[in-house]
Amino acid sequence: FLQQLANYHRKKFQIPFIGITGSNGKTSTKELINEVLSKKYNVLATIGNLNNHIGVPLTLLRLTEDHEIAIIEMGANRFKDIEELCQIAEPTHAIITNIGKAHLEGFGNFEGVLKTKKELYDSVEKINGAIIYNSDDSILENNLPKNVTLLSYGTEDDADIKGALIGLTPYVKLIWKQNNYSSPVLETKMVGKYNFYNYLAAISFGVCFDVPFEQINQAICNYTPENNRSQVKKTTKNTLILDCYNANPTSMRSALESFAMLDQGNKLFIIGDMLELGDQAINEHRNILSFIENNHLSGYTVGKLFKEQTSNNVLQSFETAEELRNHLVTHPIENTFVLLKGSRGIKLEIVENVL
Repeated sequence: FLQQLANYHRKKFQIPFIGITGSNGKTSTKELINEVLSKKYNVLATIGNLNNHIGVPLTLLRLTEDHEIAIIEMGANRFKDIEELCQIAEPTHAIITNIGKAHLEGFGNFEGVLKTKKELYDSVEKINGAIIYNSDDSILENNLPKNVTLLSYGTEDDADIKGALIGLTPYVKLIWKQNNYSSPVLETKMVGKYNFYNYLAAISFGVCFDVPFEQINQAICNYTPENNRSQVKKTTKNTLILDCYNANPTSMRSALESFAMLDQGNKLFIIGDMLELGDQAINEHRNILSFIENNHLSGYTVGKLFKEQTSNNVLQSFETAEELRNHLVTHPIENTFVLLKGSRGIKLEIVENVL
């Protein structure tokens, strides 16, 4: 009933409805798009990550006649989830941030994730809508429908919005260009190479909806993340990179890759188990430890899955975050860049106050 009511309400509005999904980065990208479009429009956006079969209807029911654009985040744990949410929200514009190894327990394998996320593209194609996509991502580019308007972003010359990652300080620094316009160097307030593409996505929506370039740049530079998503926090002892809201093999690897790129002397990772991976769990945790070894990183792991593995680059493995916290009280870390990354269920945030 809630879903039918929300769809009935949605049909009253002839405004753009942006559907956003992806294995990683959809909430950060949604927040960035909202920040950019709000410079010119009255925007309704999903609050937090209320992106399931209850959250999407609740978001739609917040629509009023004052809203000019709606941004609807869509999450999926199993087949047909995105199709169901599209039937409720009827998006006119779509973006899939990426398609990676998330919720494998529900999908079975990567092909299952791909098929489900692509349901957003299929929905928009039915109304000849618009898709904004990362042209550097071959998986996305190879699964684009035909009967849609396309706008691409990426680092190659053929992208409609071309960007370049200038550096990580640890904050993302970037430039972008479109047709005859080139931006100045933009210093952001988020860390991680993976957020570079989230920024380009938001810039692309700004261009798509004619937000003045200067206002796009202001939004990109001013957005400050919350809720342990790509946050940098300086304490009296260390500098923390907090990315412990969620984790899967794709996002974990991206976080560690960005961490390895940081030109800092003392670096230490604290990573927690990646949950909901089903029978792929052991193999995917092994892959992460191999990546750590190949990139000469060191640190601590938390959780039963990581503890079952061995690696010379892991200083010590703990079954729970509480055990690690107790260890750090007696073995304090100081003057170090510390990455905290893990699934929400591992609760790495309880370690924060001893760092």
